[in-house]
Amino acid sequence: MHDSSDPSLLATFAERVGIAADYYDISGMLHHTSDDTRRAILTAMGFTVDSTASLTEALRAWDDAPWQRPCEPVRVLREGEPGSPLSCCLALEEGHEQSAEVVEWQIRDEANELVQEGQAGPGLSAGEVRVLDGRRHVLVEIPAPVGLSLGYYQLTIRAKGLVGGMVGTMRLIVAPRQCYVPPSIEANQRLWGLAVQLYSLSSDRNWGCGDFTDLGRIVEWAWTGLGAGVIGLNPLHALRNTRPYHISPYAPSSRLYLNELYIDLEVLPEFSKSEEAQRQFHAPEFQAKLQTLRESRCVDYDAIGTVKRTMLELAYREFLKDAYRGEHPNLQPTTERARLLERFIQDEGTPLELYATFQTLEEERWLIQSKSATWHDWPKELAMPGQPLREFARHHQARIHFFQYVQWVASEQLNGIRRKSEQLAMPIGLYHDLALGADRNGAEAWVYQSVLAFGADCGAPPDPFAPEGQNWGLPPMNPHALRASGYELLIQLLRHNFRAGGAIRLDHVMAFCRLFWIPRGRPASEGTYVQYPFEDLLAIVALESIRSKTVVIGEDLGTVPDWIREQLAKARVLSYRVFYFERGGDGGWKSPGDYPAQSLAVATTHDLPTLTGFWAGEDLRVREGLGALIDDAARCQAWETRQRDKSGILSALQREGLLPHGVTEDLATAPAMTSDLCRAIHLYLARTPSCIVLANLEDGLEELSQTNLPGTVDSHSNWTRKYAVPVEKVLCDERMRELGAVLRSARPLGNAER
Repeated sequence: MHDSSDPSLLATFAERVGIAADYYDISGMLHHTSDDTRRAILTAMGFTVDSTASLTEALRAWDDAPWQRPCEPVRVLREGEPGSPLSCCLALEEGHEQSAEVVEWQIRDEANELVQEGQAGPGLSAGEVRVLDGRRHVLVEIPAPVGLSLGYYQLTIRAKGLVGGMVGTMRLIVAPRQCYVPPSIEANQRLWGLAVQLYSLSSDRNWGCGDFTDLGRIVEWAWTGLGAGVIGLNPLHALRNTRPYHISPYAPSSRLYLNELYIDLEVLPEFSKSEEAQRQFHAPEFQAKLQTLRESRCVDYDAIGTVKRTMLELAYREFLKDAYRGEHPNLQPTTERARLLERFIQDEGTPLELYATFQTLEEERWLIQSKSATWHDWPKELAMPGQPLREFARHHQARIHFFQYVQWVASEQLNGIRRKSEQLAMPIGLYHDLALGADRNGAEAWVYQSVLAFGADCGAPPDPFAPEGQNWGLPPMNPHALRASGYELLIQLLRHNFRAGGAIRLDHVMAFCRLFWIPRGRPASEGTYVQYPFEDLLAIVALESIRSKTVVIGEDLGTVPDWIREQLAKARVLSYRVFYFERGGDGGWKSPGDYPAQSLAVATTHDLPTLTGFWAGEDLRVREGLGALIDDAARCQAWETRQRDKSGILSALQREGLLPHGVTEDLATAPAMTSDLCRAIHLYLARTPSCIVLANLEDGLEELSQTNLPGTVDSHSNWTRKYAVPVEKVLCDERMRELGAVLRSARPLGNAER
């Protein structure tokens, strides 16, 4: 049983580390954080707080920590702005209390080139002093560096003359105040684009799910044929591709790397050259399997993953034979293609090597363990990156190299589309999506386990859409461990995802300020908010945005305080505005002019019903069938609310003079969503000042079912549906042509006439 003799001490420590004492939900109700929740979250952060004595010690250690290390792990500076001095802390040996030491410091850039150096001191007696364990600790100030350009630096400090000396390092981050904004948006040109679930694309040539070749066709058609300057995509993160738990792009194995299901094998030179690959590929039984996968209305992740992995291995064998001499680990590239791969491996460095090692380890462990085992069950020497792992990697270099090859192939194909969008002079091009977190049993969690809190899940507090709250099952980043690491995971995530396109959506952007933590195994109602170093994290977003010239969109739906939106707006992060939710205090739809200019507007999202599904109440029927509407009263209320919402939409369209011919504010005149009504809603959005408007492909194609029904995993077919219209017919679909014409009429920047 927990010792709760001093709840005030527990509350003090929880507040000190950023655990909220209370919070208001979206309806304005105040929730107080319980002591049990405080204790569970503190434990998840790595603190021992199971007794008054341990809590007292943890609080003392927290307060003393800044004095126990030579310098802080990281400091963010703003370009062109004077910063406050940097400080280091010297622990004086007995007998050296009156030393007049000098602290030498150096700053090196990312290429390890020395850019600045200097000295601080002498005269330690003048600094602030604290005595810990009988030793004097003295703070010495170092002048804030000036004149540094944007980027990452390492500050190294050395104190000479002290017994044993003293060395400390700090990551310096010089960041801009604002994110990148492209010339088209700076010139107040309003763009529109098309949002696509890539895996949902069906075609007469892919292997059962959309791939990068399909995406390339969509990109070129959308720009040259429709005038769409942006192509929005679901997260393309690496998945295990096994149903039902490992297919959500928002719970990936790793957000640093790509899903190999999107690779088009048939454009790989080594696949074409491989006699064995061609023999298997052209075999009647293999062609029949591909045809079955193509014709299925749902993506069979397991089957597609198996056939693609088999063929990738055959292609890789041919690649080795053709492009290298020698054997692992002493392969010598002999062709330009092999040299490109080796350059990719070198540029990606340790993160890719560890990801490929995890893939190899998981494969190996599954050979001798149950497939239900995760890395948490692996032998201690393999359960985390470290020295013992290097021996494993040395013996499995060939397989690790294969997984590096797979990521290179995927990256090359995606980059080819990005380059194509640039050649076409699309204003933005590809618009990616960075998920909030990763699967606790996946590669990213294994590599970066030191900065994750596995004793907690992240989610959302209760609201009208989820009265019990939401638990997303993802381990949150520990803000204190993240800072201690110099924000390395965040930097890698942003860098890897920003480089592949012209815009990115940050899922649940509020997590940069505060995130709702739920003690593992507890209901969401027992969660509370944890604070994050918002200014630092937003500065890193701005830096990576400027470096990669990437527009940043923050998904700011749900319980988001106004001041957070204000700070995001100052940093030129676009707000994410969903038509269904943009309403006034009376519940009516906001006029187009009420949307902020610095925003992206969209009719609906992957977690909400399509326009056709909304109008038909398909989502309500599904929820009813799953027992989510528990009684007749709940069912009646849901349907009545939907009718009122539909009437509200018609009234909003009427105010703008956008109702289709024959449709009035009377719902009886609009019994179903039509192409005309869909176009009217999108023209409504196109009239907003929002700098970007996205139309979902499924809305243009009048798809009934939504992509994902939140709160369900295996009880509903999420993340598997394909569009009913194959790519070949999408490119000449009259509904899409007319939707594009309507959007282009209100947002004429485009290329459709050339």
